[in-house]
Amino acid sequence: MEISPGVFFNAWTYNGTVPGPTIRATEGDLLRVKFINNGEKPHTIHFHGIHPAEMDGVFEIVGEGGQFTYEFPAAPVGVHLYHCHVMPVEEHIARGLYGVFIVDPKEGKPPADEMVMVLNGFDTDFDTENNSYAANSVPFYYLNNPIQINKDELVRVYVMNILEFDQINNLHMHGNLFDYYPTGTYQVPSAYTDMVTFSQGDRGIMEFEYTYPGKYLIHAHKVEFSEKGWVGAFQVNDNQQDPKSVSVEYGT
Repeated sequence: MEISPGVFFNAWTYNGTVPGPTIRATEGDLLRVKFINNGEKPHTIHFHGIHPAEMDGVFEIVGEGGQFTYEFPAAPVGVHLYHCHVMPVEEHIARGLYGVFIVDPKEGKPPADEMVMVLNGFDTDFDTENNSYAANSVPFYYLNNPIQINKDELVRVYVMNILEFDQINNLHMHGNLFDYYPTGTYQVPSAYTDMVTFSQGDRGIMEFEYTYPGKYLIHAHKVEFSEKGWVGAFQVNDNQQDPKSVSVEYGT
């Protein structure tokens, strides 16, 4: 896959993308995922959450050309992840075998402008050090293509950190603060903040509204990560105005 102009990465994928497709269900729904391994190495899907042992995706290894059906009730409410759990797990995650699994409450959530943001990176020369960082795989993408949102409108971001080789990652939002719900399993936020720090597998839900229109950065507050691609922007539009997007140069 091409992660930036002229830079290609030999990714391992679920359904051809990194991250893999977002899986979404309502609490109690019967989730059924048919996994077919078209790759050359053994793989699995390990879901975070609550499920029977035989659906855990650790010991049920699927070899080349094999298949396995995962089936269990979706639980608990929140934002979870899934990833390959075949050894060495580090390599399978670093190559791109991961995605987001959202379980909505039966009563639903207030209407909001929603998006999924997976914080990741790529070790393009395979020396166990990342060469680029991003939200949703493409460095600087949301800086050059700002996320369009409306002033005074609720925004909900399902965020997950799956960064390999670096012990922590973080997220800082400019010009505003957000309610943060770690893992999304409780309906009361744990913090009202403009920054959150993650280890691998940490995830949560951000909810916020912008009061003033304009362009606001969102980025890693670890400068190396932002200068290597993990930086983007929200373009906050006045509801009476047309959305505008201006590209700016940031980092190298």
